[in-house]
Amino acid sequence: MLGNDIVDLVLAKTQSNWRRKNYLDKIFTAEEQLLISSSEKPDEMVWLLWSMKESAYKIYNRKTGIRSFAPKSLECTILSNTSLTYGEVNIEDDTYFTKSDIQAEYLHTIASPVWRELEKIKINIYELPNHLFDYKKTKPGCVSHHGQYLALVYEFQS
Repeated sequence: MLGNDIVDLVLAKTQSNWRRKNYLDKIFTAEEQLLISSSEKPDEMVWLLWSMKESAYKIYNRKTGIRSFAPKSLECTILSNTSLTYGEVNIEDDTYFTKSDIQAEYLHTIASPVWRELEKIKINIYELPNHLFDYKKTKPGCVSHHGQYLALVYEFQS
């Protein structure tokens, strides 16, 4: 199973005011809020953590059938922050591993319950107006879209 989330950073900047009172308290743990407040790029850190939670939740939801997204119950840890950011998300007794690619215009995260599978996931990202019209025919493992972007991920086929 795969998870996938994309954030159009340009749109997020205009649509969301995460700095408003109590917003972070509803979504992020104390440790995650510390990561945000100490980051050189707090906007980017908010959306990184959000996309990690969202991509892991998509796997958890399919696995359990539980359709209750409670972002604070998903705990993110950043494992390395280089050109690609690796992390993990813990939900109850499950751990999901993430890899995030941060570009100027968007942030994309993939998730897998198996660490080594992250490098085997095929990723296709489309920007409007170049979205695939009928992308469901390509049978993606997970779909995400936000603003100008559509992200499709596929499980590795050996």
